[in-house]
Amino acid sequence: MNPIDELRAARPAHLGDRPVDEQTRAVELGRAMARPRQGQVKRRRSRPVWGLGLAGAAAAAVTAVAVVMSGSGAAPTPPRAPDGGQVAASAGTDAPRVRLSARDVLLAAAEKADRQAEGSGDWWRSETVSRHLYAARTGGYLVMDRARSEGWTPQGVGGDQWARSRKLGAEPATEADREAWERAGSPSEIEVVVPGKGRGKGKYGPMALSTSDGKATTSHTPLVDGDKVFWLGRNVTMKELRGLPSDPGELKKWLMASYAGHGTESTGEKMSGDTWLFKVSVGLIMDMPVTPEVRGAAFRMLAGLDDVKVTQNVTDAEGRQGTAVSVVEHYEAGGVSENRLVFDEATGRALASEYVVVKPGGLQAGFEPGTVWSSNALIEAGWTDDRPAS
Repeated sequence: MNPIDELRAARPAHLGDRPVDEQTRAVELGRAMARPRQGQVKRRRSRPVWGLGLAGAAAAAVTAVAVVMSGSGAAPTPPRAPDGGQVAASAGTDAPRVRLSARDVLLAAAEKADRQAEGSGDWWRSETVSRHLYAARTGGYLVMDRARSEGWTPQGVGGDQWARSRKLGAEPATEADREAWERAGSPSEIEVVVPGKGRGKGKYGPMALSTSDGKATTSHTPLVDGDKVFWLGRNVTMKELRGLPSDPGELKKWLMASYAGHGTESTGEKMSGDTWLFKVSVGLIMDMPVTPEVRGAAFRMLAGLDDVKVTQNVTDAEGRQGTAVSVVEHYEAGGVSENRLVFDEATGRALASEYVVVKPGGLQAGFEPGTVWSSNALIEAGWTDDRPAS
């Protein structure tokens, strides 16, 4: 997988392409609203990102197999460092603890997801804020680029999908990066390196990011084939989404019927069934118009996967605390990432999808382990009767 494909691979598998200008595509390679794929399956993916240090949870970014809970609140087990050792536990944790497995945590989330309100309306609307981490070309600091996206998908067939996006401006990723940016003269246009923009294979090239907010742009396109609305291993209709099985075994069978032994982005990228299923299921849980019972079934389905891990007390880019369920992905270009879904245990609602550096390399070269290099935070998703303004 070359760097640009790796960047696309940081994007939830259910998201599709939409017409955008080259700079926006290079910065985001993403969108809030999932879209079906035109013609042959196109490989896309990307998630903007922030340094985990901003959230104050660098240790929590490393995956742990079990979750520890105490009588005075939840606390994570000592997370595993990249070399296999344990990160030191916080002081003041003498209270008796009960060790919960990843399966137990996911099953509990499923119970909460089952009880979510359904809602109604003519449009399915979602709003997300995406973040992606870049290295400044000079000055030795990291930059977080941000964008807000909204999407409207019609419940009926034959209509258009609508999307609105606005750049929120780039900013130094951490306080130390801000100091370095200020030493560089606090430029309002920051030149960063981007994969696929240089000369020669694997070269990185420059791109300028503005620190100012951009103007909102709105676009709309006809539904693929007149009725396909999302990508879930294949292009699917609203009727298919609303009719997905609420039994976890049947849901897994339905989804795995589209698995062909390779990744969601490239037929030449080998990927295990569990990893593929996780990547596809993240979109279903996050912001697809499925029933609460199907969302609960998806959590139960993930609870049965061998390679899924859970980390508690994770803070997303919006400052919300939740629990992360994750799998590890290895890239052909080098490097290892943790692909994770952050959710609220109290409600079973998704908060964000993220990619965390486990082993730097490829697109993540130069980033410290534990850094969230790509994220998509879900602000809200649900049914509405209000159509987007053109």
